Formats: sequence, C-alpha cells, structure tokens
Amino acid sequence: MKKILIPTSLVALFGLLGLASCQKVDDPLVPRVQSPVLVLIEGAPYQSDFSSEPTVNQLAAGPVTLSARILELDKTNLLNAKGIDSIPVPNLKITVALRSGTVLGEATTDAKGRISLTKTWAELGVAAPRAGSSASLNWTGTHKNVTFTRLSRVQAR
Repeated sequence: MKKILIPTSLVALFGLLGLASCQKVDDPLVPRVQSPVLVLIEGAPYQSDFSSEPTVNQLAAGPVTLSARILELDKTNLLNAKGIDSIPVPNLKITVALRSGTVLGEATTDAKGRISLTKTWAELGVAAPRAGSSASLNWTGTHKNVTFTRLSRVQAR
C-alpha cells in the first residue's frame, strides 16, 4: 500500500482559496426600500394597478387626465379581523414627470389623497397621437422622509 503525501504548501493554497471564496459580496442589484405609501393610478384596469407599470387608456383626440390616489397602509390591525386600513394621505406634494426627466407638473393631494393633472399629448412628448401611442410616467414624492417613485404609462386609444 502506497502512502500519498500532499505537500503542505498545496494544502495551505487550497485553504486560502476556500477562505477567499467565503467573502461577502455586495448585491449588484439596486437596493430597494419599501414605499411608505400606496400609489393607485386611477383609470388603470382592475388589478393591473398592482403590477409594476399600470397603463391608463385615454382618447387620442383630447386632453390627457393623469390622476392617482395616495394611501398610507396602516397595518396595526393586520392580525385582527379588521385587517389593513388604507388611509388617504392629504397635503402630499407629488411630481409627475416623463421617464426622460421632463417634469410635467406638481400637485398636492387633497383630503381624500387624490391628485390630478390635465396635459396635452404634445406635452407628453407625443406630437401626433394615434392608437397605441404611449408615454411613460414617474410619480415621485416624499413621505415620512422616504422618497418613492411609482411608474405608470398612458396610452392613446
């Protein structure tokens, strides 16, 4: 029977490689912070508002109404029969902008947490709107020192 001898330098090398492979690496994805509010885009089809980018259909021939409702979720009764409360957030400043960074306007929520802006298709960057034309929007605000952004899209029909 032969004995196989492994040089100690080779054992040390494998040991160092093993330790080096256990280092903590930062996540390459963008870290996300939970939004302090729920931004419901009004006019989006039912249940699609919970998707990452709800789409609202507007007539190509007229002005475009952009509206949303801002709610704060109260989870204190989550384990009781009452569940989660949706509380409107009044007096919250929201900036609506195109994804290119062009600001379309700012609005402040009313007592029911609603905001609304009326724009033309040209202001949305669509010179000649026709069925299928669309503009991508950002709804941005700050609540309880946390900045949030909600994505949406408006499409001509």
